[in-house]
Amino acid sequence: MLENRSILVTGGTGSFGRHFIRTVLQRYSPKKLIVYSRDEMKQFDMQQEFSEKLHPCMRYFIGDVRDLQRLNMAMDGVDIVIHAAALKQVPAAEYNPFEVVKTNIMGGQNVIDAALASGVKRVIALSTDKAAAPINLYGATKLCSDKLFVAANNYSGHRDIRFSVVRYGNVLGSRGSVIPFFLERQKTGTLPITDERMTRFSITLQQGIDFVLRCLEKMWGAELFVPKIPSCRIIDLARAVNPECRTEIVGIRPGEKLHEELITSTDSFNTVDFEDYYVVLPAAPPRWDIDRFIQESNGRPGRMAPESFSYNSGTNPHFLSVQQLRHLIKTELHA
Repeated sequence: MLENRSILVTGGTGSFGRHFIRTVLQRYSPKKLIVYSRDEMKQFDMQQEFSEKLHPCMRYFIGDVRDLQRLNMAMDGVDIVIHAAALKQVPAAEYNPFEVVKTNIMGGQNVIDAALASGVKRVIALSTDKAAAPINLYGATKLCSDKLFVAANNYSGHRDIRFSVVRYGNVLGSRGSVIPFFLERQKTGTLPITDERMTRFSITLQQGIDFVLRCLEKMWGAELFVPKIPSCRIIDLARAVNPECRTEIVGIRPGEKLHEELITSTDSFNTVDFEDYYVVLPAAPPRWDIDRFIQESNGRPGRMAPESFSYNSGTNPHFLSVQQLRHLIKTELHA
């Protein structure tokens, strides 16, 4: 799928983008691999690792997804787009709401419009568990973005292009997440816990990238892909980081949930259950044959999820133990 293809990654200097670029260079020989982001310093840092001299396919574009004209230029001749650019800090989103709308919603529509105008073949947009029944602005903007990318298939016309969405939970150890915070705070001897009952879905960065690559191969267009991943308890994360630290309950912050959802019960009527992932179909019937899709999924046939099904981190049957979390922290963060 990626051999001799031109690929553009929005938000290409972020945690996902950088690791995605590294993975693609290790496994494939793309024609062009374009990093599109607005941070010139991060692009400079990436050029030290992925120089155009060592990797002639590499290209670096300074640009913002808010800028449609720049996106049109960057996507010229591109086959595949991975849309990872977003403003995602929940408190910052609540304080600067329209800035988040401009990037996550209007920027998403710009990516769609540029892809349609440039002859792109496949587009995958990254989503988040906070987009399922959102209670904060970040989640609401990502839900809107998800809807835009799914609906883009309805007006692709004669173009040979597919748009799909990949939604998964918290990336273990990603920038701004709780594990780096705990690792820093352990020096004080106290780890602040919002609520002992709190749970979250957990996925490693590499697992997320591998799932996106699988979805590129599988996508028919208009699916929302959700991997089956384990949950973890926040209290267990604290014990995995440092069992000697005492914990302090500080309360749930504004915009937080006790448990996260990846699929709500409202979505159950449109959810297909495959062996190791789910697909949420669009509310409006897709242009392809759903029965054939369920049977021809490059693996075991799927089945429609039961009514009132939901995929919730608190009721998930698979939880990571303290020992498993400690191992992941050591291997993923080298801590």
